[in-house]
Amino acid sequence: MSEQAKRILCFGDSLTWGWVPRAEAPPSPRYNFAQRWPGVMAAALGAGYEIIEEGLNGRTTSIADPLDPKLDGSAYLPAALASHMPLDLVIIMLGTNDCKRLYGRSAFEIAVGMQKLVLQVRASGVGSAYPAPRTLVVAPPPLAASAVPWFAQMMEGGQAKSMALAALYEDMADFMKVACFDAGSVTATGGVDGIHLTAENNAAIGQALAGEVRRLKLI
Repeated sequence: MSEQAKRILCFGDSLTWGWVPRAEAPPSPRYNFAQRWPGVMAAALGAGYEIIEEGLNGRTTSIADPLDPKLDGSAYLPAALASHMPLDLVIIMLGTNDCKRLYGRSAFEIAVGMQKLVLQVRASGVGSAYPAPRTLVVAPPPLAASAVPWFAQMMEGGQAKSMALAALYEDMADFMKVACFDAGSVTATGGVDGIHLTAENNAAIGQALAGEVRRLKLI
């Protein structure tokens, strides 16, 4: 793999899919690839890297939604890993949807959900000719106030949880010996809906993660 392009899987939710925040109720379009943070990262990294997007609106770390069973990230990640092998790195940015009032999860439980995903990446090399890829855990920017009433109801009490994720993810990642980055350290949630990212937010995250990828010195 060292002589081939470094393959990076970006596993996330609507922040990775590229949801364009609007004051109106959904549905919403997505940013084009060049504006989404994986696309910004790809442009910043340049030749020698292949970026694979796996973003799904509403995806959680590891909890099923009673309205839509496909949203449990831990139920899908093993298949995604197997289908995209070989991989050098998996970037996981999830946790925003876990903050929903419906799930009643604590910030610690959300971090445990992220830990489950890290363990799934670690086990992904079993049964294939390729080793398990490295992992970069990303804490999403904390939630902000929403101008969309139903989003505000959905995320009631979630802002405090989202603000706690960066420190919890860092502790978990240190324990699991994987890399971690706080996206809230380079940008805030600027979307009018209080959940999603502006094009400027995407650009900041993509540029920062390109730097993190370089620091990992993928072999």
